[in-house]
Amino acid sequence: MNAIVTVIGKDRVGITASVCALLAKYNINILDITQTVLQDYFTMVMLVDASDSTAPIAELSDVLAKAGEEQALSIRIQREDIFQAMHRI
Repeated sequence: MNAIVTVIGKDRVGITASVCALLAKYNINILDITQTVLQDYFTMVMLVDASDSTAPIAELSDVLAKAGEEQALSIRIQREDIFQAMHRI
């Protein structure tokens, strides 16, 4: 199952590394990634493969949200099909 991970927050060193390490801990493979800094704000969107994840998507959502709070970031994960359905015009 593919999913979309979004990360938004104040730019600082190590954001990408910490998010990637957390995803690797749950056996989630990054398929595509884009990131940018808009003035002082870091934004990243990842397409990930969570098929072999060691945790269900609901648990991953909680883990990522908690990690985001600890780092003053917004980190969210959503199944790709739901993400696409929500953003269809």
